[in-house]
Amino acid sequence: MFEGLFQPMHLLVIFGIALLVFGPKKLPELGKGIGEGIRGFKAAIQGEEKPASTTATNTANDKA
Repeated sequence: MFEGLFQPMHLLVIFGIALLVFGPKKLPELGKGIGEGIRGFKAAIQGEEKPASTTATNTANDKA
């Protein structure tokens, strides 16, 4: 059923549709968000917990 789903032509069509839907300015942000989500998911599976952002902890320490 899913044989040959990720052929180069299929990926180009998917990329073209994403470009039309989101526009060229939003695609890098979308890619970054997806990459961070995948990394977070892998880290959660491996049992590693990392803080979501270090800036929140830094600003809290600066106020103390």
